[in-house]
Amino acid sequence: MKSIIANINKFFESRVRLGIMSILMIHEKVDFNTLKDTLKLTDGNLASHLRALENKKYIEYSKGFAGRKTQTFYKATDSGKKAFSEHIDALEQLIKEQK
Repeated sequence: MKSIIANINKFFESRVRLGIMSILMIHEKVDFNTLKDTLKLTDGNLASHLRALENKKYIEYSKGFAGRKTQTFYKATDSGKKAFSEHIDALEQLIKEQK
């Protein structure tokens, strides 16, 4: 018998990664400072979680400019969107089975 939590993605157990992916599922791309301010994180904490998501190929970044200032933007990749959607579906299924 398959465990009812088998499809829950352990990588998204981190509340920070869950928050990052939730934001990136709604918005096409988001800059570093917006993520930092929205999630109330330090630069280092956010950067380490972003790097982990990049290493899994769940997100990608691009550089842009705001006036003369460089900005880093992040967006969810197709594989990241798929993995996160499957994670949310698994959580929803778990909740439904408990009713």
